[in-house]
Amino acid sequence: MKKITLFLSLFVAVIASLSFINSPPEELKINAAIPQADYKMKDVSGKSISLNDAKTTKGLLVIFSCNTCPYVKLSETRIKEYSDYCLANGIGCAIINSNEGQRSEEDSFDEMVKYFAAQQLKCTYAVDEKSQLANAFGATRTPQCFLFNAKGLIYKGAIDDNVKDPSAVKAPYLKDALTSLVKNETPKMQETKSIGCTIKRLE
Repeated sequence: MKKITLFLSLFVAVIASLSFINSPPEELKINAAIPQADYKMKDVSGKSISLNDAKTTKGLLVIFSCNTCPYVKLSETRIKEYSDYCLANGIGCAIINSNEGQRSEEDSFDEMVKYFAAQQLKCTYAVDEKSQLANAFGATRTPQCFLFNAKGLIYKGAIDDNVKDPSAVKAPYLKDALTSLVKNETPKMQETKSIGCTIKRLE
């Protein structure tokens, strides 16, 4: 009986430790600096780009996204609108594909190039190998947004309060945060919950 109890205790401990290892790190906190800012990623242009390369003196919008997630597809018009808004207002913008678990499928680099062209995007769209950047941010969903000013993180979370129906949006979180950034103000809403697919990390 003691042996069985000991075995069960060890089994539970091993499972708990594995769960801890496989869990993404804690999500980035408000006011935090851009993590892994020098980490180089392959952009759809073929160039090697870091978040330091993408940011401007005003700030940087990072969106964890992909080609395939149904929630991303529902948000495509908004992602295009806000990424263009960033570039028009001197704010850097980087869309990051961390779906390493689907890299040989529809989230391959070649498919990213096609998707970028089809969406007529103008910002950075880069491959996050082994989900390294997503791990540094503690990002878990697509789409998931992180907006930085020159000092640190000022907004994180969802694009707005209605991913399924843009016409029914009552709280445009990201738009409001971007407007605040342009005005050198702090957003009234700085944290919201991202709704979307899980980032497909390697198991």
